Order: sequence, then structure tokens, then C-alpha cells
Amino acid sequence: MIKVGLALGGGVFRGMAHVGVLQVLEENKIPVDLIVGTSMGALIGGVYSCGVAPRMILQIAQQLNMLDYYDISIPKDGLIKGDRVLALLRTLTGNRTFSQAKIPFSAVAVDIESGDMAVLEEGRICDAIRASISLPGIFVPHRLDGRRLCDGGLIDRVPVSVARQRGADVTIGVDVGYRKGYQQHTDGIFSLLLRAFDIMEWELAKARMSTADVLLTPDLKYIDYTSLKNAEEAVQLGRDECERQLPAIREAIRQAEERVAASSAQQESIPASSPKEKVKRTGGGRRKKADTL
Repeated sequence: MIKVGLALGGGVFRGMAHVGVLQVLEENKIPVDLIVGTSMGALIGGVYSCGVAPRMILQIAQQLNMLDYYDISIPKDGLIKGDRVLALLRTLTGNRTFSQAKIPFSAVAVDIESGDMAVLEEGRICDAIRASISLPGIFVPHRLDGRRLCDGGLIDRVPVSVARQRGADVTIGVDVGYRKGYQQHTDGIFSLLLRAFDIMEWELAKARMSTADVLLTPDLKYIDYTSLKNAEEAVQLGRDECERQLPAIREAIRQAEERVAASSAQQESIPASSPKEKVKRTGGGRRKKADTL
């Protein structure tokens, strides 16, 4: 059996397109054997891995007023403390740990002090998501296991390589972030910071994302990534892109199954010498040498 890995990228509220992708995969019985997420991809992927259905994720998003969850802090390490967001994430995930996830899940963050990637897959899922969404300057970094962790998009916006490392035979990447040509009105500190991170992440992400077996790129350039008001439209755009790419996804799975089958057949065709045969051959060689002498 092959494993299909889903790598869900960051893109703030454009990440609602991930919900549409999950819907189409479910409807077409495309298996998802593991999920790796960065930033909003970690949020959607983490909640989904805990058993929350895509339609329910959309319903929750449409009912949320995110202003209720922005606990503004004195700007030392970030504008938003993130305690209220963490409480929301705890509720959405049922406070599950990674070992309790229904689908194996990993979240990508970055250790802001060492600069190293942090692949989170132990402890509470809500803590991992809180770390992965922590845009520097906006959210206070999340302290976890002695590290100060920030948004994983700083180092790997669509974590395809991590999905492969976790055993995926087929990788489906979903990029919902800024792409060259996206225009966005920047008004206020939040939108300016988000825009700056978007541009930086795009330049870093281009080469890495191309390693996915199938890369989904929903056309989200007209979606306001600072608000959930277009959540339903973003979901539909995710659906449209996944449906368009279904033939490529099925072909990638078919090719992976063929590779695995060919590899298994090759291993089975290699004759294994029994221990008795090895002893017999070795012994025969000794007798022949003695007879010659």
C-alpha cells in the first residue's frame, strides 16, 4: 500500500481553500494517509486530522469574529498575545495530542532564535498549531519545549519535503499564499506586515514547492487574506482547483502503485540461498582443495 501525503501551505485566511481541497478528495475517495501543514495549513490540517469534517470547519469559520480572539499586548514580542487563539484551537482540536489524531499530522514552525525548522509531532496539537501560525511581529512567539517558535512559512511555506520524509509515496502540495502578480491593498500595520511576509515567503518557496508530485494553486488573488468574509468563496476556489487536478492526482497515485509493485516483484524474484546450501558449497570447496593436495 502506498501513502498519500498532503502538504498544506500558509496564506492566512486564503487558507480556507484547503477546506475545498479536502472536500473534493473525500468525495472522490482519494486517500489522505498523512498531513503536514504550515501556518494556516497547519490549522486546517490539524483540525481535520482530529476528525472535524470540512463542512464543519467552514461553518465554524463563518461564525467566528476573529476580533474576539485578538488579545492585544504591549508590543514587545508581538501585537497579539495569542492566549485566546490558543484557547480556540484547544476547543477545535478537542485538546487532542498527536498520538490521538485520526490521521498522522505534523506542523512546521521555525525556532526564531536558532533559525532551525521545527517539525512538531508530539504533545498537544493546539500548541503546535499556535506555534506554526505565529507570524513574527503580529503574534508573540509560542514557547514550546524551551524554544520560541514562529510561523513555519518563514522557512517552508508548503512543506512537501517533510511529507516525503514522513513516508509519503505521493505528495500533493497546496499553495494558497501570495504568488507573483497578486495585487493587495495594504492599509494598516497588519496588512503591511502580512504583505511583506508574503513576498519574502514566495521567493523562498518557489523551488521547494516544485518537488510535489501534484501542486494545487487555487486562484485566490481576489480573496482578502485579512478577513474570513470570503471564506465560502475561498473554499469553492479550492474545490475548483482540486477538481481540475484530479486526473493528475490519480495518475500520480497510479504511477506510485506501479513503482511499489515493481519493487516488490523484484525483491521476490531474487533467489535466497539457504544456510544448508552455503555450508554445502563451502564444505565442498574445502574437500576439493584437500583432494588436490
